[in-house]
Amino acid sequence: MTTYVISVPGTFTTGIEAGTRTRLARALRPADPHGTRMGSAEDLDALSVNEDNTFTLRLTVEADTGRHAEEEARRLADSALQEAGLDERTAPLGPAVITGIDSEVR
Repeated sequence: MTTYVISVPGTFTTGIEAGTRTRLARALRPADPHGTRMGSAEDLDALSVNEDNTFTLRLTVEADTGRHAEEEARRLADSALQEAGLDERTAPLGPAVITGIDSEVR
């Protein structure tokens, strides 16, 4: 198994309130990239929100392949958004992209 950091972009179509942002960050906590060597080194936050209401979710995923990692990250992102009270209309997501690989293989 390899640890991947996956970035999933999206847009809040109606903005995001502080309470919703807190719930979303809490829902993302188990997949927080700070738990990896590269996440700590790069100081990656699980949720980054820009002034134009676009955002990036950065998730840590254990998987056998990059494709499986991207699929799992997408599933985690959808679940966290739902837990925060958001859906595909209020926070549509873009494609998941591998932005880091943390492997013990040398």
